[in-house]
Amino acid sequence: MERFQVIQSLGSGSFGTVRLVKDVANEKLLAMKVLNRRDASKYVEAEIVNHSLLRHPHIVHFREVFLTDEHLCIVMEYANGGSLFSMVRQQRRLKESMARWFFQQLILAVDYCHKRGVANRDIKLENLLLHLEEGLPHPLLKMCDFGYSKADFRSAAKSQVGTLSYMAPEVMKSCGAYYDAKIADVWSCGVVLYVMLYGIYPFDNQGEDAGLSEAQKVRKMLERMENEAYALNPQVPVTEECIDMLRGLLKPAPESRFTIDKIMEHPWFNKKLPPQAREMNVYYLNLPVPPEYQRPEQIKSLLEEARAVGGR
Repeated sequence: MERFQVIQSLGSGSFGTVRLVKDVANEKLLAMKVLNRRDASKYVEAEIVNHSLLRHPHIVHFREVFLTDEHLCIVMEYANGGSLFSMVRQQRRLKESMARWFFQQLILAVDYCHKRGVANRDIKLENLLLHLEEGLPHPLLKMCDFGYSKADFRSAAKSQVGTLSYMAPEVMKSCGAYYDAKIADVWSCGVVLYVMLYGIYPFDNQGEDAGLSEAQKVRKMLERMENEAYALNPQVPVTEECIDMLRGLLKPAPESRFTIDKIMEHPWFNKKLPPQAREMNVYYLNLPVPPEYQRPEQIKSLLEEARAVGGR
């Protein structure tokens, strides 16, 4: 830990704490997630290994993982602009042009993840961080939190994970059945776009579920999803092209939903898309892994060590 100076706490939860730290060697600000060694579960291992496979400007950069006597510390890039959730809550909703700016970056990140064999399974505004970069008019979006992610090389997805308001209908209904986690990610991107534009969740109870049990509320929510029963507030100025995109993303049948390729061909997605955006993904997919990077097998052996000592 002497390599890092703790500046302040950025938050805490059931997962442990996140601290803003400074790398003493180069003065660089970083984020450090600190967990108890005994919490080094298979999910934490999957999160770290999957995150370590990803290097992209719109994904929070994984730096390293190390152990102390009591803790497991995950060091990553620090995004200095808070979360997209905080921005939408503060502004109530975003203009369509701003929503598209963030959506384009989100889709580029998701496309890259999927091509690297990783489905996120928990895409939501709280997990999309913002970074203010000098010379840019708007913040950059950076995806974080791969705690529920699924890698192609492990096994097919069948567990009900994620956050209910963003969860695709086939995931809610899965009950142990297999589903395509990448197509489910597209649904979550649709919910993100809807919330940016309208400032509410598309399928959440807006007061009509009062008096129902939690299980009944979930069933009602699923009915709204399957009937595509979301409101498009006419008071909010949204173009027809954008609504067409939303409808394609929020198709309840996975086979009818837009694929990432279809999204990237859509005229609304391509409006004001920086010319080098597509080439960027090809570049990062072909980027060789620097020799100093921790390999998945090194990370796994560290986690095994954490579990062995943490279990005492």
